[in-house]
Order: sequence, then C-alpha cells, then structure tokens
Amino acid sequence: MKNGFRQSMAWLHTWTGLLLGWLLFAIFLTGSIAFFREEVGYWMTPELHVSTPGPDTVAHALARLETAAPGASSWTIALPDARNRTIELFWQMPDDQQRRRGPREVLDAGTGAVLTPRETRGGDFLYRFHFELYALPRGWARWIIGAATMMMFVSILSGIVTHKKIFADFFTLRLGKGQRSWLDAHAVVAVLALPFHIVMTYSGLLLLMATLIPWNAGERRPPQPQQRPAAERPAVPARLTDLAPLLADAEARWGMPAGRITIDKPGTDRMSVELAPQRNSSLIATGGGGGTGVERLRYDGVTGRLVREVAGREVSGAQAVYNAFSTMHRGRFAQPALRWLYFLSGVAGTVMVASGLVLWTVKRAKNQPASFGRRLVLGLNIGGVAGLTAATAIYFWANRLVPAGLPGRIDWEIGAFFLSWGLLLLYPLVRPVRRAWVEQLTLGGLLFAGLPVLNALTSQSNLLRAMASGDWMLAGFDLVAVATGITLCYAARRIALHQPKETHRSSRQAEAETPVLAPQGAAE
Repeated sequence: MKNGFRQSMAWLHTWTGLLLGWLLFAIFLTGSIAFFREEVGYWMTPELHVSTPGPDTVAHALARLETAAPGASSWTIALPDARNRTIELFWQMPDDQQRRRGPREVLDAGTGAVLTPRETRGGDFLYRFHFELYALPRGWARWIIGAATMMMFVSILSGIVTHKKIFADFFTLRLGKGQRSWLDAHAVVAVLALPFHIVMTYSGLLLLMATLIPWNAGERRPPQPQQRPAAERPAVPARLTDLAPLLADAEARWGMPAGRITIDKPGTDRMSVELAPQRNSSLIATGGGGGTGVERLRYDGVTGRLVREVAGREVSGAQAVYNAFSTMHRGRFAQPALRWLYFLSGVAGTVMVASGLVLWTVKRAKNQPASFGRRLVLGLNIGGVAGLTAATAIYFWANRLVPAGLPGRIDWEIGAFFLSWGLLLLYPLVRPVRRAWVEQLTLGGLLFAGLPVLNALTSQSNLLRAMASGDWMLAGFDLVAVATGITLCYAARRIALHQPKETHRSSRQAEAETPVLAPQGAAE
C-alpha cells in the first residue's frame, strides 16, 4: 500500500485479470452463447428443421402416445413454443417407476411424424463448459471456475476504483492510438454493461456457493418414512376429455399458453390432466411455473373439471434472494428482447476481457525488455482469444461434417473443438505475433461466415427459406454467424494494415513481434 490506494487497486486489477484472463474469456464467450443454447441446439439438429407447429399439434401427440405407450402410467407432452418447434413426448411404464424419465420421442408438430435427430450435445456443451469445463471432475472444475469468478469480481471492483474517469472515458474512443486505443476500448465495453458484469459475477459466485463453502450448504432433511398407499378401486376404461377447453382456460388464468401436459393414469376413469405454464413469470420461481402464484392446474381427465390449483412452494426471504440472483444469471425467464440484451452484454464482457489481455502486453511493450514470459503471454492471447473463437466455429462445422449415424459422434464433435483449440494455442508460438493474429482471426471469420452456406448444403432449409417461413431460430443463428464472421475478418484486416509509428518502434517491440519459440532476432 506504500504507493497509495489507487495504485494498489491498479496492481490488483491488472494481475487478477491476467492470471486467469484466458479462462475468463472462455467463460464469457461460452456463457454468452449459452443464452441462446436452445437456438444453437436447434441449428445443430437439422432433422428438426422440417417441423412447423399447426392447429392439430396436441391431437398428433395424443395419437402417437396411444400407439406407442397404451399401457403407460403417465404421459407427458412438451408443446412447441418460440424456442422449440417440435413436440417432445415422455411416458412412464408401471413397472419402471424407479427411472426419473422414461422413453422419449420427438415429433413433427405439423404432421405427427416421428423425427430422429442426430446425437449431439448442441448448445448444452457450451453451456456446461461455461461453468464445469469438460472432462474434469465436477468438484474440481467448479472450484476452478469459482476461483476465476472471484478474481473477476475483484478485478471489476478494483477496476472501478482504478479508473477515476471511467464514466467520462466511456464517451471517448480514440482509434489508431496504440495503448490509448486499447484502454479506451476496454473502458467503453466495461462501462457499457457494468451492471450486467457485476450481477453476473456476483450471482455466479452464489451459484457456486455450495462448492466454495461446502460446510455452509445447509442441513439435509432426514429421509421421511414412506407411507403405504391406500388401496384404490379398480380402474375402469374411460375416454380422455377434449383438451382444447382446458388449454384455453389455463391460458386465460396465466396470461400465457401451457407449455407441458401431463396425463396421469391415461385411459382410465381415474386419469387426471395437469397443465404447466410455458415459462416462469417470477424471478423467485423454483421450477417451470409461475413462482409464488399458481404453478400448475389439475383437471379431471374424464369430465374436464378443474380439481386443484397447485401453488408454488413458499420460500424464505434468503431463499427468495438466492432464487432471484440464480434466475437472473441463467436468464431463462427472459423474453427475446431481454435475451438479446443479455447476449450483447455478454459479448461486451468477452471483449472487455480480451482487450484487457491485449492491453497488458501493449502497455509493457515499450517499458520492459522482451522476455520469454511476455512473448508467451502474447502467444496465449492469440490462442486463447482468436483460437477459442475459431475452435467454436469448428465445433459447429464438425456437427454437420461428422456423419449423422456415426457411433460416438458426440465425442467426435467435442473432440474436434478441443483438438483444434489445442493446435491454435500452439500455432502462435511458432509464428510472428501479428501474422498469427491475422491468420487466426481470418480463419475464425471465414468459418463463421460460411456456416449459413454449410447449413444450406447439409439440411433441408437455408437462411432465405427460414426467413420466409418465420423460422427465426434458424435464421437468427445464421445471421449472427455472418455478423461474427464479418467482425472477425474486419479485425484481421485492421491488424494487417496497421503500421506503428516509427518513433514508437524499438528493438524491444521488434523482438515482441517474433515467434515465442523462435530464436532471437528472427524476422517477421
């Protein structure tokens, strides 16, 4: 603290941001994409693109269940919505009650035909990688992510203290000024979504609280003795009531359509129909319903009479705060406009981390002698930022190029991601810095920009057809891919055309331009 409080905060901000900066970039990048993981998963299963919901969607679902599972103890129908254009069916057999979820089928919502989507983790892989990495024990992975999140939180708070003109600098962006430009860009994207960064980082720590502080995870309730169910009268075959009035009644009560239908004891006079809302309407909701209000409606399956309103579980004040932060972090309640705001704020955070990593090297290029450590950081910046971005595009390409029926194709997709990222991490170590930046950004840009073409060649749909039919899940993915590709290619071009002022060049900077593993004096 001998240099003063602000200087100490600057030191803390720099080193907390650098030590785990590459991991933080991966967390922000995959987390931002995860806000649209359903859309990503939809793009990665082209067999589902033929589905178009129609007025007979529920009838198709019931007809298939009567054929596929006539003796089931329960049927569940997940209805199409704005983020899912298919019907998902689940059923439970009487002799298989131990399994959490029974057989599953996916249907074309317009025709009722059974669809067979390819095996893929889709957007869920990026979502899980965001907070559990991959192939590591879950406990260790969450400890690592928790440490990185804590450093991110410290870096944000110390950055606010360090930049005494942070809000004034938000309106200043000087391009082509070297270190000043990187600092301006870092400040702009940091302030642009500062509340988002604070809430996401703090709520992330809360979500990992049980891992980071396991001794404060709460007491477990002792197992309750199971009560023997009362004897029931023999079931008599009966016909299911018309579900249309029930769905209309539920939508009128909730102000939103039903998203799930569960029919218990189908085909008998004891059957019941339970409807759940399409989405949460409360930040403190703990399930798929409306939070502290009515979560589900239960009807008599024969007469259609409303039997019970199943209310949400009451929670304590502390639990309500935790639920609110958890819901805000995941963004599952968000409608399209708010989800786009989440995504763009996440992109701003990704750029903030990337610009901070680059700023560290730019700031030291003139004042410190070149060393293996600094050149290693230069290489890791390229592989960790441009390389990971390109590897993400390669993951999408692998989804379409790996044969749909290949055994273990999920491992091939994920393996393509990690193998390409590993190669792209090593590549900058044997290439001049500027060339490596240009080459990897160009690679990522071309791969992302080519995804709509790849989709058109490997599926029954394309960007123009999707826009014409109103399939904005597919069209949105392709448009974002094109925008990402253009942005990366533009960045590569700016780096390739940039000419540093001669007065700012020195032997130290020239040395920083050489490959990390090249002999001293190697020319670009």
